[in-house]
Amino acid sequence: MSTPGMEKMEQNDNEGDNFRLHLVTWNVATAEPPVDISSLLHLESPKGPDVYVIGLQEVYSGPLRFMSDVVFDDPWSHCLMTTLAPWNYVKVSSIRMQGLLLLFFSKLEHLPFIRDIQATYTRTGIFGYWGNKGGVSIRLSFYGHMLCFLNCHLSAHMNNATERVIEFEYITDKQIFNCEKAQRILDHRLVFWFGDLNFRIQDHGMHFVRTCISDQNYNLLWSKDQLIMLKKKEKLLQEFEEGPLDFQPTYKFDLNTDLYDSSKKRKPAWTDRILWRLIPKALPSDKQEECGDRSDANNVGQPEEAKKSLLELSQDLYTSDMQYRISDHKPVIGIFTLKLKKMQTTPLVHLLAEGEWSADIDAMLVYFPKQPFPSSSWDWIGLYKVGFSSVFDYITYTWVKDDEVAVDEEAIKVYMSKDEIPVRGGECVLGYYCNTLQCIIGISEPFKVHASKVAIEEGFLPEKLRGLHRS
Repeated sequence: MSTPGMEKMEQNDNEGDNFRLHLVTWNVATAEPPVDISSLLHLESPKGPDVYVIGLQEVYSGPLRFMSDVVFDDPWSHCLMTTLAPWNYVKVSSIRMQGLLLLFFSKLEHLPFIRDIQATYTRTGIFGYWGNKGGVSIRLSFYGHMLCFLNCHLSAHMNNATERVIEFEYITDKQIFNCEKAQRILDHRLVFWFGDLNFRIQDHGMHFVRTCISDQNYNLLWSKDQLIMLKKKEKLLQEFEEGPLDFQPTYKFDLNTDLYDSSKKRKPAWTDRILWRLIPKALPSDKQEECGDRSDANNVGQPEEAKKSLLELSQDLYTSDMQYRISDHKPVIGIFTLKLKKMQTTPLVHLLAEGEWSADIDAMLVYFPKQPFPSSSWDWIGLYKVGFSSVFDYITYTWVKDDEVAVDEEAIKVYMSKDEIPVRGGECVLGYYCNTLQCIIGISEPFKVHASKVAIEEGFLPEKLRGLHRS
């Protein structure tokens, strides 16, 4: 017999958990990032998102800049990372193809449950060989559910509406992932398609379009929006949903103004869009595994009803942000609530720092495999400062297999040289990176790395820090 409290817990478990997704698409027209992007990210909102997905188009990609961006983070990635890191968001993955850039950020707590991350791109510009147009995508398993995010920049101009659909179909067919259960974009349970899709408002004249915008009668323009029109006859487009266009068209503006093209050569249009496609019914339980993790521990012995994994999506906001004037496009924001039943509730490994850590002594860490996972000789454990900005923003790392010093049935100890530990110390965490799954599969609790006594005694640390250490 279950108590009322137990019944409530079971009901909540069946209802699933809610996650907030914040998507942005913006054609930045080669501009540098603005000084303040907090409005774009709704950083002051009482309901902070669990995930940010940012898709940019026309990021500056001149030869010298592009070569430097290969080595260093491009200005937009750097801006977003430094803005979001203090709010406890970590860049999980990114991909760039010339001017197209896609970034995925997550709250730290979700990292061990974002697995099998893969990213790819498809060129469609100039006979399919030039990357000024096309699509970049990131696919991943989020608590056991397969999601894909596709950022596109499609052909421009009024008369290329059909060409844009052909390009989209080509991208969805061409992109192949190393994943038996979801090899293509449309194999994923949930797909977000967004970007500068370049669909225009046809038939209506310039004066009528601008009058409707001025009067906020946006609905009078919807019937001539090319994407809405094409959804009536293109089967693939019919599978995608979009919220109402209850915001003014985001293209084309004079730079540094809120005025539409003063040359009057370009009609305003909703070129910048966010759509989604959700497969409502769960796939068979064998398809709920992420590609690299063949353990089905969470599904064993579950009733058939539990295997029908809950996945629902609702859109909370679909709008543009008019305050940004650096581009001839305005950014578009989509905020969603993703409701799902977690297929994974335990990290694959549990990590902790053993004993006292400082740069004066070699350190020891311990990890406990909680479930089978595809470990390899390329797995590593990173030491991160609390508030780190990306998976690869570690202070140092140690190869798991190379530096193992003790193994028993439950725990594995790994050595880390004192030479790699920061002499200044600070609050840190450990993260286990699984190369096969391309992600962090375990995060330790924060722990204190003490300032080096040797460095203090020899005067290598500032007076302020020496005083803190003595106290």
